[in-house]
Amino acid sequence: MSHFGLAGQRVHIMLDKITKDSTLTEICKRPGAREILAKYHCPCLHCPMASLEMGSLKIGEICQMYNLDIDNLLKELNKD
Repeated sequence: MSHFGLAGQRVHIMLDKITKDSTLTEICKRPGAREILAKYHCPCLHCPMASLEMGSLKIGEICQMYNLDIDNLLKELNKD
């Protein structure tokens, strides 16, 4: 992910790779992540109970429960 520094130079910011063990809390801190999760129909974004468990819900478990495409979801979430 690139951002521009104070003097206008491009600064590369390295974010930790999202894996199947990443929690929704970790993932949702990334810019654009909520939109990508919504694209894959992740129901947890709108579930009132999930909001209480975001720190313990792992994306791999969610994908398994709801038959979501974990491989392509992770590829898209990890794009720079």
